[in-house]
Amino acid sequence: MGWVRVILRGVPLGLLVFGGLLVLLLVRLVERPIFRMQRPITPVISRNVCRWSLVLLGVRFSARGAPMAEKGAVVANHSSWLDIFALHATQDVYFVSKSEVAGWPGIGWLARATGTVFIRRDPKEAAKQKTIFEDRLQAGHKLLFFPEGTSSDGRQVLPFKSTLFAAFFTEELRDICHIQPVTLTYHAPEAEDDRFYGWWGDMEFGPHLLQTLAAPRQGRIELEYHAPLKVADFAQRKSLAAASEAAVRAGLSLEAPPTP
Repeated sequence: MGWVRVILRGVPLGLLVFGGLLVLLLVRLVERPIFRMQRPITPVISRNVCRWSLVLLGVRFSARGAPMAEKGAVVANHSSWLDIFALHATQDVYFVSKSEVAGWPGIGWLARATGTVFIRRDPKEAAKQKTIFEDRLQAGHKLLFFPEGTSSDGRQVLPFKSTLFAAFFTEELRDICHIQPVTLTYHAPEAEDDRFYGWWGDMEFGPHLLQTLAAPRQGRIELEYHAPLKVADFAQRKSLAAASEAAVRAGLSLEAPPTP
């Protein structure tokens, strides 16, 4: 029955995701020359594809609080590949990801098509990346990144790295940008390990995807949008990163102490 569930869920999911990708690419042929960096249509496609993907998976999701209206970025804890679907399902965001993801089959294509900002963790690229951030934020894009720098098992929040927060302290952005912390909490299916949806360490994507598709029952995802933090209220990136981490950590009611 596990393989039956994989087929019944996986085939419609694949058709939706890659069918949506095809529609998105076709729309971009018209949207790009007319609106350039502005994307009034394609984020709507991405949001609906992600929302219906969770429906097809059978994973319930709910959100507390409201996405901010101000310019700036969203930061969240990172536990699973499902984070992308959950965060996209509730608002229009553009993910910030490491450059290697652009070359991944399937996922890389989706990331590029949805306007993901790819960065290299190289100090020599810092000035270039700040310029890219400024251009996207000035265009009204909401950027989303995971300050932990890696994913966890979903039961804890790892320390936030402050590097990317520096981009918001430029003269052009500091007074107009906010950072909104968001907490994702995963509730495993009944009788499953609490870490069922966690995807971390050297876990491979394929087996984890199959495990999720084959589950007899699915669990749920809760999102909590915390109050936005005004960048200008903080002296430097480390204090802003610490405040964002504290908000995300406080929202994870299931958090367990890190393993020694």
